[in-house]
Amino acid sequence: MKALAVAAILSMGSSIFSLTGAQDRPSRTEQVEWTWEVRPAPVDPKLPNVLLLGDSITRNYFPEVQRQLAGSANVYLMATSASLGDPRLLRELADYSTAEPVTFNVVHFNNGMHGWTYSEAEYREAFPTLIAALHRMAPKAALVWATTTPVKTDSETGPTNARIDARNDVARTFAKVNGIVVDDQHVLMAQHADLYLDGVHFGEQGAAIQGKQAAEAIRRFLPRSEH
Repeated sequence: MKALAVAAILSMGSSIFSLTGAQDRPSRTEQVEWTWEVRPAPVDPKLPNVLLLGDSITRNYFPEVQRQLAGSANVYLMATSASLGDPRLLRELADYSTAEPVTFNVVHFNNGMHGWTYSEAEYREAFPTLIAALHRMAPKAALVWATTTPVKTDSETGPTNARIDARNDVARTFAKVNGIVVDDQHVLMAQHADLYLDGVHFGEQGAAIQGKQAAEAIRRFLPRSEH
């Protein structure tokens, strides 16, 4: 049943993009757009490979995940401001897969804090294509979804906690259908409202808390001999 569910959802994602021509739609860009990629140095060929895929919040807790998994995994980072619904996201993933032909054992991913000109309906429509893209670039990897964290204050033109909750609900639905483990960073950081660095990001202490939980979620999928 699980395999059929995965096949069905991936097929749906493929059909959405082929029928709507979403990949040819113009992007609704933000004032600042960026990508950020980091590879471990050096790479230990004896260790499994882990990819953190997300945004600046993922980028903030990436160093702690690296520290937590030192000696257990090579940890890579791809962070981007491209959001679900934006055709650039799939192109960036394809480019990254070409630039980093790595066999990933685990992909820990999030997408939800950018692209507020895209509706939650568009977010839902695009989510299967993200799962499909990850299966293409890392066909043997375990997938772990990280929920989007709350913001300190709502923004008229940016994130609000109501919209973050709606996006997390969408992501949970697809995670459940596809048997994807959820790393609930939202619940975690809702308990640490005193650790914000600004209205969206957490400071060093908050990033350490996030990275520790992310590493714990990842570690369960690493070979036992590497724990």
